[in-house]
Amino acid sequence: MTGMTSSARPLLNRRLAEFGTTIFAEMSALALSTGSINLGQGFPDTDGPEEVREAAVRALRDGRGNQYPPGPGVPELRTAVAAHQERRYGLSWDPDTEVLVTAGATEAIAAALLALVEPGDEVVALEPYYDSYAACIAMAGGTRVPVTLRPHDGRFRLDLDELRAAVTDRTRLLLINTPHNPTGTVLTREELTAVAELAVERDLLVVTDEVYEHLVFDEAEHLPLATFPGMRERTVTIGSAGKTFSFTGWKVGWITAAPGLVSAVRSAKQFLTYVSSGPFQYAVAEALALPESYFTAFREDMRAKRDLLATGLKDAGFEVFRTAGTYFITTDIRLLGETDGFAFCRALPERAGVVAIPNAVFYDHREAGAPFVRFAFCKRTEVLADAAERLRKAFAH
Repeated sequence: MTGMTSSARPLLNRRLAEFGTTIFAEMSALALSTGSINLGQGFPDTDGPEEVREAAVRALRDGRGNQYPPGPGVPELRTAVAAHQERRYGLSWDPDTEVLVTAGATEAIAAALLALVEPGDEVVALEPYYDSYAACIAMAGGTRVPVTLRPHDGRFRLDLDELRAAVTDRTRLLLINTPHNPTGTVLTREELTAVAELAVERDLLVVTDEVYEHLVFDEAEHLPLATFPGMRERTVTIGSAGKTFSFTGWKVGWITAAPGLVSAVRSAKQFLTYVSSGPFQYAVAEALALPESYFTAFREDMRAKRDLLATGLKDAGFEVFRTAGTYFITTDIRLLGETDGFAFCRALPERAGVVAIPNAVFYDHREAGAPFVRFAFCKRTEVLADAAERLRKAFAH
């Protein structure tokens, strides 16, 4: 038959066979078909600052970035990234050799793992993890070794003994995410010190996803891993404009790292997208230079939204874990008499007119994540108030 393959071998290579369609696609389709409020996928429902959007329009009209930008990224953005890291964290990076612009954080993760991992290398990742981590480790031929964050005193915590025990002679790299999606935890100074000491002691590379660096709440503090002793030369730090400026469709991310690491990651990146987001790079350069008042207002707005949704979830009977960073709330559904997050999330649109994500999709140990469900609060206040009311009506007795 025309178009059919004569081989019995599956079309999708075995490294990716386990992944299938992402849960986000399934849940977003469910939101559309049922007219539900989509608190599943983490993207804002409003655009970011008008002056940043206008900066992109200006770049388009001025002919900046309409053709291929330079491979490492436009100099203006690389300089702005370096200035931002210096101003906020006292980290000094050379814009020419230690900054690389990527097609969002997703490409940064892929390029870093494809560049730094050989087939058979073990990659230790904090579980639950963002779904692209597992896929990128698989594409690189690596073996993922999950270390599970577990709830304790209202937040998810890293067991440092478990982390140390996960490292073997085959471990090449630690993949760290803080502020952490989906649990909303922010690794403490003590936890990060232990990660750094382990990496130095065992001579490991570290890829650290810090895209929610500007979304930390209350007493939590974002501490870049590269600032810890011995870490600057072994850490690839990933940042992104999408989460901080609410332009997720622009797909502008970056890495900062020592020259050898940047060169390695660029070698993989050039064969993925080569370059991307030309005019948007100029706009993001301007965004990174916004006054501190922007970042403060952004954080306070998200904190208020977190509190609004968290209150609604508590009133509805969920156990709600403390969100110290990101724009996600993780809940435990066992107080509602439920134990299966997948079944719960598939039924939730009909029961409450709301869509959420089962955290189990972010686990290798599915049973460890079974009762946890994630809600995104990066939506308009009136949308969150409506969702909170729907959840109360559906579950509160």
